Amino acid sequence: MFSKFTDFLKTTGQGINDEVKKITNKSFAEAVIAGCALVAAADGVITSEEKQKMAGFIKQNEALKVFDISKLIIMFEKYTKSFEFDYQIGKIEALSTIAKIRSKPDESKMLVRLCCIIGSADGDFDDDEKKVVREICKELSLNSSDFGL
Repeated sequence: MFSKFTDFLKTTGQGINDEVKKITNKSFAEAVIAGCALVAAADGVITSEEKQKMAGFIKQNEALKVFDISKLIIMFEKYTKSFEFDYQIGKIEALSTIAKIRSKPDESKMLVRLCCIIGSADGDFDDDEKKVVREICKELSLNSSDFGL
Protein backbone atom coordinates (compact mmCIF):
# COMPACT_ATOMS: atom_id res chain seq x y z
CA MET A 1 0.00 0.00 0.00
CA PHE A 2 2.81 2.42 0.90
CA SER A 3 4.63 1.71 -2.37
CA LYS A 4 1.41 2.43 -4.25
CA PHE A 5 1.20 5.78 -2.51
CA THR A 6 4.86 6.67 -3.16
CA ASP A 7 4.43 5.72 -6.82
CA PHE A 8 1.37 7.97 -6.90
CA LEU A 9 3.34 10.89 -5.43
CA LYS A 10 6.18 10.44 -7.93
CA THR A 11 3.87 10.45 -10.93
CA THR A 12 1.73 13.24 -9.51
CA GLY A 13 4.68 15.54 -8.99
CA GLN A 14 5.52 15.40 -12.68
CA GLY A 15 3.47 17.91 -14.58
CA ILE A 16 1.40 19.08 -11.62
CA ASN A 17 2.63 22.65 -12.06
CA ASP A 18 1.35 22.79 -15.63
CA GLU A 19 -2.03 21.41 -14.59
CA VAL A 20 -2.44 23.93 -11.76
CA LYS A 21 -1.48 26.81 -14.06
CA LYS A 22 -4.53 25.91 -16.15
CA ILE A 23 -6.75 26.23 -13.08
CA THR A 24 -6.28 29.74 -11.78
CA ASN A 25 -9.53 30.85 -10.24
CA LYS A 26 -10.40 32.10 -6.79
CA SER A 27 -12.62 29.18 -5.77
CA PHE A 28 -9.83 26.73 -6.59
CA ALA A 29 -7.24 28.82 -4.71
CA GLU A 30 -9.50 29.01 -1.66
CA ALA A 31 -10.18 25.28 -1.79
CA VAL A 32 -6.45 24.57 -1.95
CA ILE A 33 -5.76 26.78 1.05
CA ALA A 34 -8.69 25.30 2.99
CA GLY A 35 -7.28 21.84 2.19
CA CYS A 36 -3.80 22.91 3.33
CA ALA A 37 -5.20 24.18 6.61
CA LEU A 38 -7.29 21.05 7.10
CA VAL A 39 -4.28 18.79 6.55
CA ALA A 40 -2.18 20.95 8.90
CA ALA A 41 -4.90 20.71 11.55
CA ALA A 42 -5.32 16.95 11.16
CA ASP A 43 -4.19 16.32 14.73
CA GLY A 44 -6.61 18.94 16.08
CA VAL A 45 -4.01 21.67 16.63
CA ILE A 46 -2.08 23.88 14.22
CA THR A 47 1.22 24.77 15.84
CA SER A 48 3.22 27.89 14.98
CA GLU A 49 5.77 25.56 13.37
CA GLU A 50 3.05 24.12 11.13
CA LYS A 51 1.91 27.62 10.19
CA GLN A 52 5.46 28.60 9.29
CA LYS A 53 5.99 25.39 7.33
CA MET A 54 2.75 25.87 5.43
CA ALA A 55 3.51 29.52 4.67
CA GLY A 56 6.95 28.48 3.45
CA PHE A 57 5.41 25.74 1.38
CA ILE A 58 2.93 28.17 -0.18
CA LYS A 59 5.72 30.63 -1.00
CA GLN A 60 8.05 28.03 -2.48
CA ASN A 61 5.70 25.60 -4.22
CA GLU A 62 5.82 26.06 -7.98
CA ALA A 63 2.22 24.93 -8.41
CA LEU A 64 0.90 27.66 -6.11
CA LYS A 65 3.08 30.45 -7.51
CA VAL A 66 0.40 31.22 -10.08
CA PHE A 67 -1.61 32.79 -7.25
CA ASP A 68 -0.85 35.97 -5.28
CA ILE A 69 1.19 34.63 -2.36
CA SER A 70 0.16 37.36 0.09
CA LYS A 71 -3.53 36.63 -0.54
CA LEU A 72 -2.93 32.89 -0.07
CA ILE A 73 -1.22 33.49 3.26
CA ILE A 74 -4.10 35.73 4.41
CA MET A 75 -6.56 32.98 3.41
CA PHE A 76 -4.49 30.37 5.23
CA GLU A 77 -4.46 32.51 8.40
CA LYS A 78 -8.25 32.85 8.16
CA TYR A 79 -8.65 29.08 8.14
CA THR A 80 -6.09 28.45 10.86
CA LYS A 81 -7.85 30.94 13.13
CA SER A 82 -11.10 29.06 12.61
CA PHE A 83 -9.39 25.82 13.67
CA GLU A 84 -7.86 27.53 16.70
CA PHE A 85 -11.26 28.87 17.75
CA ASP A 86 -12.95 25.49 17.40
CA TYR A 87 -11.60 22.53 15.43
CA GLN A 88 -15.04 21.30 14.33
CA ILE A 89 -16.11 24.76 13.15
CA GLY A 90 -12.85 25.15 11.24
CA LYS A 91 -13.27 21.72 9.68
CA ILE A 92 -16.84 22.48 8.60
CA GLU A 93 -15.75 25.81 7.12
CA ALA A 94 -12.82 24.23 5.27
CA LEU A 95 -14.90 21.35 3.90
CA SER A 96 -17.63 23.78 2.86
CA THR A 97 -15.09 25.79 0.87
CA ILE A 98 -13.64 22.62 -0.64
CA ALA A 99 -17.13 21.44 -1.64
CA LYS A 100 -17.53 24.48 -3.89
CA ILE A 101 -15.33 22.81 -6.51
CA ARG A 102 -17.08 19.40 -6.34
CA SER A 103 -18.67 19.92 -9.76
CA LYS A 104 -15.25 20.50 -11.31
CA PRO A 105 -13.53 17.09 -11.48
CA ASP A 106 -10.15 18.37 -12.72
CA GLU A 107 -9.95 20.92 -9.93
CA SER A 108 -11.15 18.39 -7.36
CA LYS A 109 -8.51 15.85 -8.35
CA MET A 110 -5.80 18.51 -8.39
CA LEU A 111 -6.81 19.63 -4.89
CA VAL A 112 -6.51 16.09 -3.54
CA ARG A 113 -3.12 15.66 -5.23
CA LEU A 114 -1.87 18.89 -3.67
CA CYS A 115 -3.20 17.86 -0.24
CA CYS A 116 -1.32 14.56 -0.56
CA ILE A 117 1.86 16.45 -1.40
CA ILE A 118 1.31 18.83 1.51
CA GLY A 119 0.62 15.93 3.87
CA SER A 120 3.86 14.27 2.87
CA ALA A 121 5.94 17.47 2.78
CA ASP A 122 7.58 16.64 6.11
CA GLY A 123 8.38 13.11 4.95
CA ASP A 124 5.66 11.56 7.11
CA PHE A 125 2.16 11.39 5.67
CA ASP A 126 0.63 10.14 8.92
CA ASP A 127 -2.69 8.40 9.49
CA ASP A 128 -4.43 11.56 10.73
CA GLU A 129 -3.41 13.44 7.57
CA LYS A 130 -4.48 10.55 5.34
CA LYS A 131 -7.83 10.40 7.13
CA VAL A 132 -8.42 14.10 6.48
CA VAL A 133 -7.51 13.71 2.81
CA ARG A 134 -9.93 10.78 2.57
CA GLU A 135 -12.63 13.07 4.04
CA ILE A 136 -11.75 15.65 1.39
CA CYS A 137 -12.14 12.94 -1.26
CA LYS A 138 -15.54 12.05 0.15
CA GLU A 139 -16.58 15.71 0.15
CA LEU A 140 -15.54 15.93 -3.51
CA SER A 141 -17.20 12.61 -4.43
CA LEU A 142 -13.84 11.10 -5.36
CA ASN A 143 -12.57 7.60 -4.66
CA SER A 144 -9.67 7.93 -2.20
CA SER A 145 -8.09 4.69 -3.46
CA ASP A 146 -7.45 6.48 -6.78
CA PHE A 147 -4.93 8.56 -4.83
CA GLY A 148 -3.25 5.69 -3.00
CA LEU A 149 -5.13 6.33 0.25
